[in-house]
Amino acid sequence: MYSLIVTAKMNGIDPQACLTDILARIAAHPAHRLDELLPWNWTPASAISARAA
Repeated sequence: MYSLIVTAKMNGIDPQACLTDILARIAAHPAHRLDELLPWNWTPASAISARAA
């Protein structure tokens, strides 16, 4: 957990927002696209839904 938090901080991301979003999405997220949830690739679900609209 510590490494995820520090990595999020190093990438200029709010760790709490990142982890909250990832935990909410991971169960339905395709396994072959898990790299999208890594801190350096992460895009908040709200930004994804805004782009789709």
